[in-house]
Amino acid sequence: MRAMILAAGRGERMRPLTDHTPKPLLMAGGKPLIQWHIERLARAGVSQLVINHAWLGEQIEEALGDGSRFGVSIAYSPEGHALETAGGIATALPLLGDAPFIVLNGDVLTDFPLERLIEAASNLDGDSAQAHLALTPKAGYKTGRDLTLRADGRVAACEDGDTPYTFCGLAAYHPAFFREVRPGEASALLPWLLAAMERGQVRGEVQQGLWLDVGTPERLAEADRIAAGWTA
Repeated sequence: MRAMILAAGRGERMRPLTDHTPKPLLMAGGKPLIQWHIERLARAGVSQLVINHAWLGEQIEEALGDGSRFGVSIAYSPEGHALETAGGIATALPLLGDAPFIVLNGDVLTDFPLERLIEAASNLDGDSAQAHLALTPKAGYKTGRDLTLRADGRVAACEDGDTPYTFCGLAAYHPAFFREVRPGEASALLPWLLAAMERGQVRGEVQQGLWLDVGTPERLAEADRIAAGWTA
C-alpha cells in the first residue's frame, strides 16, 4: 500500500506565513503539519509515500529528506507550478504503482483511523468502485461542495433534503479513477468526483472525530493547541 500526501498548494489564505514557508511545513504542536501525517501513516504500516510539491518545494524535500528518520521511504513529485489535486495525482501515478492507494491533504489535522482507508483501498476494484472518501459533518466555516452519503454507502452530490457532508481530503483511489486525467496538466478533483458519483463508483464513510482544515492563521493556531495536547 502506498500513500500520497498533497503538498503543492500556495496557501494564499495563510499569507504572510506562507510567503517564505510552504504550508505543509507550518508548525502545529511542535511539528510541521505534514509530519503528523507521515508519522500516522508509518504507524498504520504504510512505508512508501509520495509527496507532490510546487511552491517552495525544495524546502519540503530538505525538511523531510528520504523519509528514513520517520521509518518510511519518500518519493517526490515536483510540479513546478501547482497542478491541482487531480492533475497532481495523475502526474504522480508512475510513483504510486498499479494498485489502489490512499491520499491525504497535507493541510488538514485529523485523528481519522488511517487503517480504515487502507482497508477501503483494498476493496476498490477499478470498475464498480474507484474511490472511497472520508466525509465529515459540515464545519462552521466555508468548505467545498456539499456531498451526501446514501444508505448503500455511495457518495453523491447533496440535494435538497439530504444530510450535507464535507469531503475531508482523505481518500482511497484506484488508479483507474485517473485514467482520463492528463498528467502534467492542471485539473481540479471535483469534476472527476462528480462524474464518478453519477456512475455510482464512489463510496464513503463519515468521520465523527477530529477534522480541521488548517487554511487560515486562526485555524493554524487552533491546530497548534490541539496538537500540543497530543505531544503533552
